[in-house]
Amino acid sequence: MKKIHLLILQAFIRPFLVCFCIVMFVLLMLFLFKYIDDLIGKGFEWYVLMELIGYQCAVQLSMALPLAMLLSSIMTFGNLGESYELVAIKAAGYSLRKAMTPLIFLVALFAGGSFIFSDYILPVVNLKMGSLLWDVRNKKADFLIKPGIFNATIPGYSIRAKSKSENGTILYDLMIYDHNKAGNAANNVLLAKEGFMQNSADNNYMILRLKDGVRYEEQRSRNAKRYDPRQQFTRFRFKETEQKFDMEAFQMKRTDESLFKTHHSMLNLKQLKLYTDSNKIQIDSVSRLIFSETKNYITYLSPYYHEATVKPVSVKKFDNFLEGYVTPEQRRSIISNALGQVQQLNNIFDMKEPEYKAYTDKDIRYHIEFHRKFTLAVSCLLLFAIGAPLGAIIRKGGLGLPVVVAIIFFLIYHIISTMAEKAAKDGSLDPILGMWMAIFVLTPLAVFLTYKSTTDSSLFDIDQYKLKVQMLWKWVTSRFDKKLQH
Repeated sequence: MKKIHLLILQAFIRPFLVCFCIVMFVLLMLFLFKYIDDLIGKGFEWYVLMELIGYQCAVQLSMALPLAMLLSSIMTFGNLGESYELVAIKAAGYSLRKAMTPLIFLVALFAGGSFIFSDYILPVVNLKMGSLLWDVRNKKADFLIKPGIFNATIPGYSIRAKSKSENGTILYDLMIYDHNKAGNAANNVLLAKEGFMQNSADNNYMILRLKDGVRYEEQRSRNAKRYDPRQQFTRFRFKETEQKFDMEAFQMKRTDESLFKTHHSMLNLKQLKLYTDSNKIQIDSVSRLIFSETKNYITYLSPYYHEATVKPVSVKKFDNFLEGYVTPEQRRSIISNALGQVQQLNNIFDMKEPEYKAYTDKDIRYHIEFHRKFTLAVSCLLLFAIGAPLGAIIRKGGLGLPVVVAIIFFLIYHIISTMAEKAAKDGSLDPILGMWMAIFVLTPLAVFLTYKSTTDSSLFDIDQYKLKVQMLWKWVTSRFDKKLQH
């Protein structure tokens, strides 16, 4: 490998790794801010959070990789241009395209790897991520006693403590209402001066050791309207006792991952083709069913219309076409019959529309996800094709102007792709156009910037634009002076 190629590769790899880590960190922070309410206060183990973060890093690769590619390419060629290394390379007889050849192969390798990742690894990651995030969001918050406030998070119990220790394990002046026997119309109240909380060995139960208390139980008759002289009021005093609470509701239960396997984002290309074909069979089945139920209400499709003895009648005025052909009694009957048939058609469409719409929405989602596998790889190539010539044109390195320019172009790409994808999901745009719209729009820009960089264009040279403005101003003033002389 020539020294020029090695120089460009070394100048690209380091900024790429730094930019990729920074972008991944920012996207990860956005994810944590979004789900902070679902993560805080639920007592997750550290490995659960690390597993969730690891899956999210893999999911965010589809956004981090193109942005890092754009940013690092602008920084690389901006640094080379600012230090006049590009000028030296061109002076040595190498064109910019020839010097970038190994780097283009490297970016193509990244793009191919991203395609393999999105087809084979990303569906599995989405499955793991989706099931884990579902369990995390549905887990209840940890049991927490606030002084002076009743806590009813444990099913069947209401617990209040006037105060507690600093570490929260000792509760003072406890009052516990037991509602588990509410079906028998029973009242069960427990009072204690002190209670010590601890978890069982398997963390399935919370054990509350109570000291110096009393338990009141009042058993009433099932028929609350009639007085029962045999109803009992029982009082137990104790020096020390234990109360066990089932904490199953606070444990995170892992959902079976097979329940999420049919989601469109968790399928690879082969599975997407299979599910798309199966879904089209369902759409055709619903369409044939709708046609079979509605064809009898449409006159053009009825056998009566195609009989040879029936001839069509020319209508002079469409607004009152029944006048002069039938009697008023027959006219009312015809209109009533037509309204009834229209109502029947409307009812059929109303009943079948949700089912048909569900299958068509699935078909759109499958096509969108199918094309997403390819757009990730192509977007890496496209943003590199924009960033590399752009950096060679602006000739500025570092984290100043290149970062601003990269963010602007990436926002343009992201906004176009997001809006087009949303339009495709709504059905107002074809899924192919929706997923490839940003690439179609920005490809001419990449070609234009590449042409400008190879011709040593000073596209972002402010002095050049100042000179043109001054020349334009001189021309305008000269024309104005000539008019005044005449």
